[in-house]
Amino acid sequence: MFQSPTYGALTLPQIRERILDFLKKDPKKEYHIVIGTDSQPHNGSGVDFVTAVVVHRVGMGGIYFWKRVVNKKHYVLRQRMYEEATMSLDMAETVLTLFQKDGITKYDLEIHVDIGTVGDTRDMIAEIVGMVRGSGYAVKTKPESYAASKVADRYT
Repeated sequence: MFQSPTYGALTLPQIRERILDFLKKDPKKEYHIVIGTDSQPHNGSGVDFVTAVVVHRVGMGGIYFWKRVVNKKHYVLRQRMYEEATMSLDMAETVLTLFQKDGITKYDLEIHVDIGTVGDTRDMIAEIVGMVRGSGYAVKTKPESYAASKVADRYT
């Protein structure tokens, strides 16, 4: 199940309907479909991973949906960052499958990763950005990666 602050708990088919309705309300506007994942370790008891699917109507707000996965495995920072990126890529493939009849392609999706030039993740930028680009998606890092560093982060 996914969660939405606007619509509550939803299944994937319900999310598809909400997104299509949102896009139809103002079809002349520019939209970005963005996916990002953030994580938070919990003192040896596991890691919360939250993946967000954001539909941004440029200049006019947006809607988002998020899903939490708790993994009991212990991760070092590098493993967590790769797992976040992998979860986002997996969700992107799920979204593409969900919208395959609606004309949404890889070129319409953007992956936001929770890494940046400041902090411990700076040494991983080239690797993780390369992994996402190599999978065929556009990618943004901090401070532009709002789907991961703002939306998903809110729920970790």
